[in-house]
Amino acid sequence: MTALTDLTVVDASTLFAGPLAATILGDYGADVLKIEHPAKGDPARGHGPAKDGVPLWWTMLGRNKRTITLNLGDARGAAIARKLLADADVLIENFRPGTLERWGLGPATLHAINPRLVIARVTTYGQFGPYASRPGFGTLAEAMSGFAAITGEPDGPPTLPPFGLADGISALTCAQAIMTALYHRDVHGQPGQVIDLAIVEPMLTVLGMQAMVYDQLGIVQTRTGNRSVNNAPRNTYRTADGRWVAVSTSAQAVAERVMRLVGRPELIDEPWFATGAGRAAHADVLDEAVGAYIKAHDLAAVAAAFEAAQAAVAPVYDIADVFADPQFQARDSVTTAHDPVLGPVRMPAPLYRMSATPGRIRWTGRERGADTDEVLTGLGYPQHELDALRSEGVL
Repeated sequence: MTALTDLTVVDASTLFAGPLAATILGDYGADVLKIEHPAKGDPARGHGPAKDGVPLWWTMLGRNKRTITLNLGDARGAAIARKLLADADVLIENFRPGTLERWGLGPATLHAINPRLVIARVTTYGQFGPYASRPGFGTLAEAMSGFAAITGEPDGPPTLPPFGLADGISALTCAQAIMTALYHRDVHGQPGQVIDLAIVEPMLTVLGMQAMVYDQLGIVQTRTGNRSVNNAPRNTYRTADGRWVAVSTSAQAVAERVMRLVGRPELIDEPWFATGAGRAAHADVLDEAVGAYIKAHDLAAVAAAFEAAQAAVAPVYDIADVFADPQFQARDSVTTAHDPVLGPVRMPAPLYRMSATPGRIRWTGRERGADTDEVLTGLGYPQHELDALRSEGVL
């Protein structure tokens, strides 16, 4: 038995927040049914690198999902979807607002059929507001949330992340929101409900106190590179052997240990050193002290000295370093799954470890529509009807 045994999730979303939320639920045992357009499939199948014709993004994003093809925009496809959702627990979708309603699959229709259904609607701007109908992606949320404006060097341009940061954060948020709605339904005996998740809004949350600081003090945060506006020293520094390390001193005691380690204990006695904000205002002095020490030692010596001093340091890794690191190896953080074409493949393990019901990767992303006939015959559709629907582009 898994943590989410008997939970049925229908994933009708694409690229990337909704599908990743469904993947997270599938990792912990939910029966995830992925709906793809018969001709187009999920765009993740053509996104990023492939090996031997196998799309690597989909291999990971599609793991633990059964796949069916269904044209929801066709009235016959929508009718099949309504039958499929009659006994489901969760629907995840990311079509533009109003699309499901136009297809006869809006929340009012679905809740009339299945009052227990939790419907998670994931869009860039949400289901209402002046921008609701605009096309959008996580990149736009990274821009409009204020993230890009504070990312990068002070004299450089706003910087976007080289990966789907907003989508990833929204996927985590979506999975948590779904579990909150299920708790409300199952523990308190209430009906299902609609989750309106605007990708831009979780970004506002992870940016911390920025909104409150502006509201209360009128301060607009600017780009500070790798420095923090809240404490110092906090930066990346280069070692004698050309490696980079990151140092963080969010705790006062750690900041004091670092100054003693680098041979500048007199700075601890400065009045401004007593607060994170004070240290941040004197980051030039602190960076010079820490940078000079690290520049004079190789990575191994820096790591050993910081560990002995109980100060916080970490090497700046690329993915090859992650694979080789003993901490990640011990925890199997990048685990091995089996793909029927690629054989053993490495990918991030399920997000968190549970002592009684751990997550696991049962299979990698499957071929488009691999489970269509099995799922729909289970709903009572005879094979000859499925063959006819497939020939007409519905399946």
